[in-house]
Amino acid sequence: MKEITFKKSDYIKVIAEASSYIDSLNDEKEYTLIIKEKKKRRSLDANAYAWVLMDKLAEKTGISKTEIYRQYVKEIGGNSETVCVIDRAVDKLCQCWEDKGLGWQTELLQSKLDGCTNVVLYYGSSVYDSKQMSRLIELIVQDCKENDIPTLEDIELQRLADEWGV
Repeated sequence: MKEITFKKSDYIKVIAEASSYIDSLNDEKEYTLIIKEKKKRRSLDANAYAWVLMDKLAEKTGISKTEIYRQYVKEIGGNSETVCVIDRAVDKLCQCWEDKGLGWQTELLQSKLDGCTNVVLYYGSSVYDSKQMSRLIELIVQDCKENDIPTLEDIELQRLADEWGV
């Protein structure tokens, strides 16, 4: 597998590098070329910080940190899809979706189509971009402050946000 990170302005250099790599491939096999926008991955520090704060909230409120996390996932925004599913496939879809992790949740809504159910599919934080992760941290920090739980100072939060590329 070959991965090339580039900007559009580097296209001549990229074409040359890709051509060189293509020359080394097996003539008998088929290959797939995918070009996608490079996204900055969120910091692992952000994820760790989120879980530390949710643990403190769980201790203070008596609500499990899993339940706290799952509630935040539904509040983030921009992290769900709603699909219309044939009734007989709803349970299987929900099971497969929720097997992906703690934050991967489903919610059932009535459909206007007979024999169908609308299913809201929530993505877990493992696939959040920097803005979504920043929003998650903001919600957690807000709740911590309301519960008199100490959080990082604004300057340190800004440093983490800068790391995430927000």
